Parts: sequence; C-alpha cells; structure tokens
Amino acid sequence: MAESRKPELFELSNGTITVKLTNLGATITSLIVPDAKGDLADVVLGFDSLDTYLDGNSAYIGCIVGRVANRIKEGKFKLNGVEYSLPINNPPNSLHGGNKGFNKVLWQVTEHKTGQIPSITFKYHSKDGEEGYPGDVTITATYSLPSSTSLKLDMEAVPHSKPTPISLAQHTYWNLAGHNSGDVLDHSIQIWASQITPVDETSIPTGEIKAVTDTPFDFTKENKLGSRIHEVPGGYDHNYVLDCGEEKSGLKHVAKVKDPKSSRILNLWTDAPGVQFYTGNFLGGITGKGGAKYEKHAGLCLETQGFPNAINQPNFPSMVVEPGQTYQHVMLFEFSTE
Repeated sequence: MAESRKPELFELSNGTITVKLTNLGATITSLIVPDAKGDLADVVLGFDSLDTYLDGNSAYIGCIVGRVANRIKEGKFKLNGVEYSLPINNPPNSLHGGNKGFNKVLWQVTEHKTGQIPSITFKYHSKDGEEGYPGDVTITATYSLPSSTSLKLDMEAVPHSKPTPISLAQHTYWNLAGHNSGDVLDHSIQIWASQITPVDETSIPTGEIKAVTDTPFDFTKENKLGSRIHEVPGGYDHNYVLDCGEEKSGLKHVAKVKDPKSSRILNLWTDAPGVQFYTGNFLGGITGKGGAKYEKHAGLCLETQGFPNAINQPNFPSMVVEPGQTYQHVMLFEFSTE
C-alpha cells in the first residue's frame, strides 16, 4: 500500500468486537463490545477528530508510545561509553519517547485483512538520532481479532545500525462501563503481581523491588480499584513486576478488570516483564468523543512494558536491543461478561 501522508481511520470487526484505529500513533480510537445483556458500548477513551490525537492528546490516549515507554531519569543514559540526551518533556525527565514519540508520527499501513481473522499492520521507521535515540529502527504493530472475544497486538522492533533501548507500550484508557460513563473507581481489578518498583517524587523507580503485601498496591486478590486509592497520592501510576503465574500460549496473565454495572470483564495477557497500572490521574476535564468530559480517573491504563528507566538501572531487565536482534512484545485482550 502507498504510504499515507494523512491520518486515516481503519476498522476491524468480527461481529462481536469492532475496533477503530488510526495510522497516527497506531492508535485505538474506539472499541465496541457487548455487555451481559448484549448492549453495545465503546469502552475506550478517545476523540472525535483525528487532529486532536496529533495536537491535543497530552494524555497519550489510545496510542503506541516509544521508542522507550515511560520515564527515563533526567533524559540521560549511557550506552557503550556514549552519553545520550533526550528531550525533557516531563520535567525533570523524558517521557514516552520525547516531544515527538511514536504516538505523534504517521505509521504506514502495510496490510489490512478482513475475513475470519481481521487484522491491520502498521509500520514505522525511526531514524538514527530521532528524539535523541541512537540507531535506525523499524517497528511494526499488528492488531488482530483472533477470536470472537479477543484483540491481539503484536509489536516488533528491529535495530539496524546501533544498539538502542526499546520498550514499547500501548496506552489505551479503558472504562468497561462505556467511555462516557464517569470514573472507574467502582471497577474491580486483580493484578498478577506481588511486587512493584517504588518511585521517587518525580516518578522514577528508586531501583528497589518491593512486595505489595499490606500496602494499597496489593491487587493480588480482586479488589475495588477505588478502595484504597486515597492512600496513594494522586492515584496509581506504578510499574508492577509481573509474576510467573497463570500462562496462556506463552503469555503471562497481567490483570482481570471487571465493571459491576455492565458485568463486562477484560483479561489481559502479555510476554512483557512489567505493567504500568495508571488510573488517569491527569485527565482533568479533557473533551472526548461525543462531547464526553474525561475527568480524573475516567479510565484506567494497563501498559505492559519494560521497567521504567531500566536503561539506567542495572538490576532491571535490560531494554537494550542489538542490531540483528528483534524486540517482541505481545498483548492479548480478552473480553467476557458474567
């Protein structure tokens, strides 16, 4: 397919799930699933206009972020003796790839399939030095509907010339009651993680790995999201260290989210080492689809990822990918009701 020079909208549908996506940021703009009664709702936050994703999306709604998701301390790292400086777009740190991360670029659509397993593949070539990062990298992201109740995302990245840190994340905000239905504090959540990486006052991990036992971060058993959020200043925005618990096709169970009103359930699986559990703390009145106002906690994010600032933390799993190696990251979203 010819490379698109403008943001466009694409659709994947299998009769149960309908997903809309744009090549701007390889972004999910809408995801419609039935509730227990069969009533349909759009369960992801988003915007009516594609232009807003480019200019007004300071909250990273729906997009893929990179070259490195999350924060890098003071926008600096050293690799093979060379020091690199990145844009400080979340002072004093660099966040989600810098001023113009993968969320603000036009990806090429290389394949769009209908039929039994609908899918779309987005591709982007990140150049050496882009946003301060070393080396050319080719990134592909394929969204597919492998079953009537699931959405899968396969992300790959191949560095061509230099070793480079790579950690992609998908930044959709979920509200299983419907994107325009208020906050998610009544949702219940279980996270298959018994540890987090605690952070300093600028949200950079301190380097320790700490048990969640007897803290408001403990979601090892299903609990209401809002039950102890008042004990966490600002709300949840923390990296959970995923346990080697239940597995499916080589993927770890990340979380189970349930909305009591609609009985919709989302189960997430991944092969990434961590997940950023984020409760939309900075939304604060963004105007979304259909004029909906997205206030604080209007959605929750489960951003599976490498650990934040791992490039500067030798005890964290490495995010450096060498030329000839392939970075791979899979997410599987399964929808059900009870």
